Amino acid sequence: MKLIRFGAEGQEKPGVQLNDGTRIDVSAFGQDYTEAFFGGDGVERLSNWLKENQASCPTVSDTIRLGAPLCRPSKIVCVGLNYAKHAEESGMAIPTEPVLFFKATSAIVGPNDDVIIPKNSTKTDWEVELAVVIGKKASYVSEENALDHVAGYVLHNDYSEREFQLEKEGQWVKGKSCDTFAPIGPFIVTTDEIKNPNNLDLWLSLNGEKIQNSNTSDFVFNIQEVVSYISQYMTLLPGDIISTGTPFGVGLGFNPPKYLKPGDVVELGIEGLGTSKQTALAYKG
Repeated sequence: MKLIRFGAEGQEKPGVQLNDGTRIDVSAFGQDYTEAFFGGDGVERLSNWLKENQASCPTVSDTIRLGAPLCRPSKIVCVGLNYAKHAEESGMAIPTEPVLFFKATSAIVGPNDDVIIPKNSTKTDWEVELAVVIGKKASYVSEENALDHVAGYVLHNDYSEREFQLEKEGQWVKGKSCDTFAPIGPFIVTTDEIKNPNNLDLWLSLNGEKIQNSNTSDFVFNIQEVVSYISQYMTLLPGDIISTGTPFGVGLGFNPPKYLKPGDVVELGIEGLGTSKQTALAYKG
């Protein structure tokens, strides 16, 4: 099943994208895609509800905006340098255990919303990433049981301001959490549709030129390892997002580095998880 949310910003409603691409409004189900939904067998309940009610669900026009396909989660946990070649292009050693940082949930926007280059930014960068949506509370879970705690997978562009992230004092969060820096979607794909999340093609294009093109098989730490590892240090709640890192091809890795300018168009996608598109705009105070 593919979970979507649609409508104007702040007024999104829950929906489902069918296998033929048709989008339907499932507001009558009575629950949005919240922590309570993911933690309360919502995916299974919605699937059963659709068997009886799908035919009566209104169709959603393709012209209607897509929002992030879940309500704001309690946290976004990101894994840094989780592709060997990306660590190399960043001039950093391949980690011996997952590098973790947080991204503010206020950065979340819809998959095709504009990305705003922050005030005083000259080094805004892109990062196509596979994100995991937690479906069952996870604390001290084993790698063997880790996937039992996953509700689905979603496309994420982990935008990053490299000066804020790397050249200022402190942790990476300042360069990761600017408004619009977490476009999520177009949809969450439930686990039954993704046979192996550790073997998915992913790519990103800048102004029509493909500059990231890899596969999650290049993970330093796979999905099971990451979910289990994070759960040793914090409780993962239903609806929480884990963003699993980006492959080589980010702007920081070019010689000279290449960063976003107003008017640039970023397109990205992951096998089975759809595509998204953002246009870069300058900050206006």
